[in-house]
Amino acid sequence: MLMELFESIVNTLNDLIWATPSFFPFIIVLLLGYGIFITIRLGFVQVRRFTHGLRVVTGYYDDPNDDGDVNHFQALSTALSATVGIGNIAGVALAIHYGGPGALFWMWVTAILGMAVKYSECTLAVHFRVKNKDGTVSGGPMYYIERGLGARWKWLAVTFAVAAVICSFLTGNAVQANSVADTVNTIFNIPYAITGLITASIVAVVIIGGIKRIGAVTARLTPLMAILYVLGALVILLMNYEQVIPTLGFIVSSAFSPEAGAYGIGSGAIMTTLVWGIRRGLFSNEAGQGSAPIAHAAAKTDEPVREGVVALLEPFIDTLLICTMTGLVIIITGVWDSKHPSTISLNSADTVVMIADPFGEDADDSSLFVIDGIPQNGQLTRFGVSIDTIFANVEQTEVFNGRISGPSLREGQVAFFDSGNQTREIFGNVIENGASLTSYAFDKGLAPIIPGGRFLVTICVILFGISTSISWSYYGERSIHYLFGDKSVLYYRIVYVIMHFVGAILSLTMVWAIGDIALGAMTIPNIIGLFFLSGIVAKLGTDYFKRMKI
Repeated sequence: MLMELFESIVNTLNDLIWATPSFFPFIIVLLLGYGIFITIRLGFVQVRRFTHGLRVVTGYYDDPNDDGDVNHFQALSTALSATVGIGNIAGVALAIHYGGPGALFWMWVTAILGMAVKYSECTLAVHFRVKNKDGTVSGGPMYYIERGLGARWKWLAVTFAVAAVICSFLTGNAVQANSVADTVNTIFNIPYAITGLITASIVAVVIIGGIKRIGAVTARLTPLMAILYVLGALVILLMNYEQVIPTLGFIVSSAFSPEAGAYGIGSGAIMTTLVWGIRRGLFSNEAGQGSAPIAHAAAKTDEPVREGVVALLEPFIDTLLICTMTGLVIIITGVWDSKHPSTISLNSADTVVMIADPFGEDADDSSLFVIDGIPQNGQLTRFGVSIDTIFANVEQTEVFNGRISGPSLREGQVAFFDSGNQTREIFGNVIENGASLTSYAFDKGLAPIIPGGRFLVTICVILFGISTSISWSYYGERSIHYLFGDKSVLYYRIVYVIMHFVGAILSLTMVWAIGDIALGAMTIPNIIGLFFLSGIVAKLGTDYFKRMKI
């Protein structure tokens, strides 16, 4: 009963923020509206100052005597390690699964507009940052809202900070742990709890060292991860080069005339396609969310605009390059609208038993009876799609006979094996989602030259998930420090590590839904603050580029 109430609350809040009615949801209007507004006001800064951002990130302007904790590249790496990650692997797959291929087009829109948004929020983060007693610096939306708009707006800054702490536990932590555990379980059949325990331990060791250790680790890990993943995607795209241009055209046309997809994947509704593209685009590149400014505020620089132009590179790298590669691989390989042979993960909230009636002499209100692989009195579903035939072995040469149980006759109960069954595993052709879907795409795409392409994605998911969790701990830490001071940081880190483990064992669908709620709650106060502070951003940019004569 308690779990049902929790799920109801989560679904209600998710609908309030990300609902897809016949009109635009408020948060979509807010994000797109500010993105268009700041792009025009700054004269398409994402285009005109792109090359300057590249020059800054190479270290040309670095000065070790400047205030700050990390150099430009480390600040970019920390922010990128929180953006280039699960959103690129699992997020793109989720967007295509629910919104169809056209969702990728709307991810591009968020990226292009997001470049200007990132520039503005990270410029403000450095301009309004504060120096702590221990010599480190703190910055981000909570600081530029309070210091830029005045004390009477502190309530908005506090709202953001509270949402950022919650979001760090969920979007930046639990979602990462869940995607890692789900992929490892799918590929290696390792229990979610074991994977969660291992990754939580790694995260704990790194975050104890603070931003300098985080920056050092991510500066080494992020380029390695990105290169490994991008190379795998490039190989697949080069092998199917003749399909790339037609697929890009298909993505654009599907954005305005959505494809419903097989097995109910994709709604065929333009609003659903748009919203799923934007919400996953926001999750991936974090433009407007307010998280990246917290990392960029720690950069060693006395020029706020200089860090702003570094930040505008992030949506380009993250979404326009890496997310596009992922989407193309998923669509070109055809895995996005087909079922795949897989172990069926029972005791997972994503796999449920739907019982219509009791069956046979041993009629049981809570059991789904299976004869010759065919459910007799209901169905077994994964991600809401029925599993047609259930097998007893991975090769699918032996059908399953037995019963699968749920706690009651009510539809939608989590499936688990009856204790009387000898076997503990079943198999079938199932709809995959998230990181597992991307794994299948790489496996199929690389099959002609490299067997086991899914292992490449598995390695990247593990590295991406851990690095993102590490970076997000800093975001939440700075937010909790803003709210309660130094003494709160240790307690925050303990809870953060615990939430990483909890995220690994929860339902994929539920974890992403909770993460999206926190994502929206964090974005709204940040965008409101950015609207009011846009004049300062424009003035800082005009002054800087005039002095630099560029």
